[in-house]
Amino acid sequence: MTTADLTGRTAIVTGGATLLGRGVVQVLADHGASVVIADIDEENGRRVAQEASSSGATVTFRRVDVTDDAALATLVAETVAENGGLDIVVNLAAVYIDDGFATTRADWLTALNVNVVSMVALVQAAHPHLKASRHASVVNFTSISSSVAQTGRWVYPAGKAAIAQLTRSMAMDLAPDGIRVNSVSPGWTWSAIMDDLSGGDRVKTDRVAAPFHLTGRVGDPSEVGNVVAFLASDAASVVTGADWAADGGYSAMGPEQATPAIPLLAEQDPS
Repeated sequence: MTTADLTGRTAIVTGGATLLGRGVVQVLADHGASVVIADIDEENGRRVAQEASSSGATVTFRRVDVTDDAALATLVAETVAENGGLDIVVNLAAVYIDDGFATTRADWLTALNVNVVSMVALVQAAHPHLKASRHASVVNFTSISSSVAQTGRWVYPAGKAAIAQLTRSMAMDLAPDGIRVNSVSPGWTWSAIMDDLSGGDRVKTDRVAAPFHLTGRVGDPSEVGNVVAFLASDAASVVTGADWAADGGYSAMGPEQATPAIPLLAEQDPS
C-alpha cells in the first residue's frame, strides 16, 4: 500500500504558527518533508519550528505577511535556494474578522485579502518551482463554514466558499503543469480559540461539539494534518480539484442531527 511518504520534498505552510498549523507542520515533517513555516506570529512560529525539528526534521520559520507580494516572492526564493526546490504549498493562514451584517467594507476587504487573495498570490509566486517539481501539490484550507449558514457570520463563510471554488479553478488551470490542487474542510478542531473560550477544557469542548459531529468530539490538529499529508503525497496522485471533509461527519449531518426526528410526530403533546 502506498503511504504518504514526503521524503525529500519541501513544503511551505502559511499560518503554521497556529495550533492547527502546528499539527499540520508536525505531520508533514514526520512524513519526511522539509517545512518552512510562514506566519506573522514570530514567537509561536519559532516555537513550532523548534518542536517539529526536535525529531531531526528540517523545519524553519520565516516571518511573512501573506498580503505582501514582495514578501511572498522572497519567501519562495529563499525556500528554493535553501532546499533546492519547492513541492508543496499549504495555504492555511486566515483571519477571523467577521461582524456579520455589520461588517464594514474595510473589514470585508481585509479578510478577503488575507483569506482568499493571498492564496492566489503565493501560488503565483511558487508556480515556476511547482511546475518544475515531479510531485507538485497545493492544499488550500476551506472550512465547514463554506457550505452552511452560521448565525452572525457572513465574511468568514463567504471567503471559505470562495476558496472551495478557487481550488477547482486552480486545479483545472494548473493541471497541464502537473500541479494537483485540493482543499481540506475541517470541522470543529481543537484550536486556540476553543482553548481560550473553554479555559483549556477539552472535555467540555468535546461535549459542546458532540451534537454536531458524528464522531462526538472536535478533531485534533494532527488528524487534519494527516489528510493534508495524504493529499500532498503520491498516494493521492489521482486526486485533484477535490474538497476533503476532515470534519468528523459534520457536513454529513442535516438539521435533524443524529437523533430520530420522525418518531417525534407520534409523541403526545405535553398539554
